[in-house]
Amino acid sequence: MMEKISGNQLFVKALIEEGVDTLFAYPGGYAIDIFDELYQMDHNIEIVLPRHEQGLIHEADGYARSTGKVGVCLVTSGPGATNLVTGIATANYDSVPLVCFTGQVNLPLIGNDAFQEVDIVGCTRNIAKFVITVRNREDLGRIIKEAFFIARTGKPGVVLVDLPKDIMAELGSAEYPKEVNIRGYKPQKKVHIGQLHRAMGILEKAERPLFLIGGGTKIAKAHKEMRELAELTGVPVVSTIMGMGVMPTDHPLFIGNAGMHGRYAANMAISECDVLFSIGTRFSDRITGKLGKFAPKAKIIHIDIDTAAISKNVTVDVPVVADAKVALEALVEIAKNHGRIKSADAFYQEIKQWENEHPLIMEDSPKGVNPQTVIETANELMPDAIVVTDVGQHQMWATQFTSMTHPKRQLLTSGGLGTMGFGLPASIGAAMSHRDQKVICYTGDGGVQMNIQEMATAVQQETPIIICIFNNQSLGMVRQFQELFYGKRYASTCLQKRRSCSYTCKGPCDQCPPYTPDFVKLAESYGAKGIRVSKKEEIRPAFESAMAEDKCPVIIEFMTDPDLLVLPMVQGGKALDDMILQG
Repeated sequence: MMEKISGNQLFVKALIEEGVDTLFAYPGGYAIDIFDELYQMDHNIEIVLPRHEQGLIHEADGYARSTGKVGVCLVTSGPGATNLVTGIATANYDSVPLVCFTGQVNLPLIGNDAFQEVDIVGCTRNIAKFVITVRNREDLGRIIKEAFFIARTGKPGVVLVDLPKDIMAELGSAEYPKEVNIRGYKPQKKVHIGQLHRAMGILEKAERPLFLIGGGTKIAKAHKEMRELAELTGVPVVSTIMGMGVMPTDHPLFIGNAGMHGRYAANMAISECDVLFSIGTRFSDRITGKLGKFAPKAKIIHIDIDTAAISKNVTVDVPVVADAKVALEALVEIAKNHGRIKSADAFYQEIKQWENEHPLIMEDSPKGVNPQTVIETANELMPDAIVVTDVGQHQMWATQFTSMTHPKRQLLTSGGLGTMGFGLPASIGAAMSHRDQKVICYTGDGGVQMNIQEMATAVQQETPIIICIFNNQSLGMVRQFQELFYGKRYASTCLQKRRSCSYTCKGPCDQCPPYTPDFVKLAESYGAKGIRVSKKEEIRPAFESAMAEDKCPVIIEFMTDPDLLVLPMVQGGKALDDMILQG
């Protein structure tokens, strides 16, 4: 007689079969039976208990981005499930492979407004790659197998599987499928060689050729191939922030990041090139500026694994649907037979002249430390650290000044959704999967407080992350917009403001109340270490003290001038060559 086990037991068996080593999980009434089986069954899965489900999914996200593995979440129904929504959108925007399991009320109760019932499939259908409710016990194994396959193949993304409690309690087959065969889902594995020859022919005839690399190139792990292609052709390279690290930042052909806060030379290169060879980017508004004036002189070649991304925002001349690594491997072989593109040298020299005219430098301020100095000191002391950012001014400074030269170096950031609160938990997930490597989290005093409760998770997981808080007493990026475009009307961006303050205060000033919280004391209250830095000479000792910790997270609070701006800046709706260079 065929062995029968409960759905809860099959769930644990499935995780083991899929090679899951870390499960980010928060219990509740409609997931409690699964947790009970995880407690009883023999496995080597580390179960992480965060302090909030949003922190949980960002931790799974950081784990997935830093390892390339599928991140796995388990939460209960209702609020447990809805607390995942922001993290699902964050990961899916950036093509991060996650499988999220949510508990659900018994199948007959669905639609009856039962306690903690939410249609989480309906809530997430438009922000995930695939979502499904298991309605038959015999489908459970197949659905879980397909979930992991869908999450990690093609354009990676988030899959949500909703698990009704009665279905999970039901006995059924103990078999877990070995293979997947999904009708209508056949991820692209090949590349059209004819299109690549056509693309290379156009590139060879260019007078001002340029490569633009995006996050898809990094996801495909095409670092070696991209560098080899650039060196064979001699064509300069610019990057989106999501593509950072594919080319070493000190490589002679790498110009820097382009886009809203890109380098002057990189933005000018896109504006003046006559062939733009783009790989693994979806041409978001942050990289294009005004669409009608994006790369106006260029023929555009676009390689992307997602058919829907090609000519969605920018009409392209040569579309190539393929995985970036597969395409680049083929392009390298083609380039070996063609040699260096001579015209690229002259364009490269012109780009370097733009760089010399407007180098990327931040001036010191008497009101606090210079973020460029902070980041460059960290580069020097920890060249192989994984760098994680939150979202805001500090994020842009990190993308501008972080060196990506060490082979183990990674940069993890929320690019598509721009989620404040991402940095701290994502750095925990990265640190848990890289116990032999330092992890630096650059965050702001606003963003860090959105998931500050995860300091408890960092302490309990003994992750010695270095959390660099740039404290400018404000929501810095919004304040920057208010300064430049709203007549310095700082509405609801001062984080020192109290009820007794004037609503129209232009602060900060000598009458400002004390800042809340005291981040040093807050770190200590969690059992972590806190350091405050107000002067340039304190930066290096602070990092050296933090680096000495091998199990304890450290907050370093860098006091920063609220008037500092992220420059260059392209205002929304403007062309890339129309940059604000001075405040």
